Amino acid sequence: MKDLFVCATELEMAPLRKKLAGRDDVELLVSGVGLVESACSLSCFLAAGQGKIRTIINFGIAGAYVGGNAGLLDICLAEKEVLGDLGLCFKDHIEPLGQENITVRNSFPLANPVLRQVEKIFNEKSIEFQKGTFVTVNCVSASALRGDFLGRTHQALAENMEGAAIARACLHFDLPLVELRCISNMVEDRDTSSWRLNEACEKSAITAACLAGNLFT
Repeated sequence: MKDLFVCATELEMAPLRKKLAGRDDVELLVSGVGLVESACSLSCFLAAGQGKIRTIINFGIAGAYVGGNAGLLDICLAEKEVLGDLGLCFKDHIEPLGQENITVRNSFPLANPVLRQVEKIFNEKSIEFQKGTFVTVNCVSASALRGDFLGRTHQALAENMEGAAIARACLHFDLPLVELRCISNMVEDRDTSSWRLNEACEKSAITAACLAGNLFT
C-alpha cells in the first residue's frame, strides 16, 4: 500500500519529486488546476489503482484571508473544505444553493485520525502550522471585498481551487485525506508583486515529504 501525493501543478510537484526520488512507497499525481480537472484526474487514478493507495496527501499553495490566523509562508492544515462559490452570485455576496428543495453537498469535514497523526509528526519535528477551514473556489478572489466576504462567511484560513474536489473523490473511494498548503499570497486587491509562489511551493513540498511512509489509516 502506498501514500498518494496530489497537487495541481508541476510547479508545486517539482520540489517533491526531488525529495522523494527513488522511493517506491509513494505515488505522485499532478491533478490539473480547478475542481473539474482535479476530481476527474484523481478519480481516474484511483479507479485504475485497484486499491493500492491507503492515504492521500493534497499539498500545494493557497491564498490566506486577511484578518485570519495565517500569513505568508505559513503551513496550514485543513480541518474542513467548503465550496465557497457554489451558489447564487451577487455583486457583493454569494448565497448558497440548497434552500429550495435542492440537495447540495458543499462542505467536507477533514478532521480524521490521519490528520491527528500529521499534527503529532509536525509537533515532534517542530514544524509550526495553522489549522482550520479552507474554501475552494472556481474563480480566485482578486479583490479584498470578495476575500473578506468568503473568509468571514466561512470563518476560513485560506482559499484554493482543488481541495473540495479532492475531498469529494476521497469520500467516494473511502480514503483518508490530509490537505496541507503553504501560503503564497494574501487574498486582497490583486498585487502579484507581493506573492511568494516559488518559496511557498518549496516549503509545501518539503513539509509534505516529512509525511511519506509515516501515515497509517
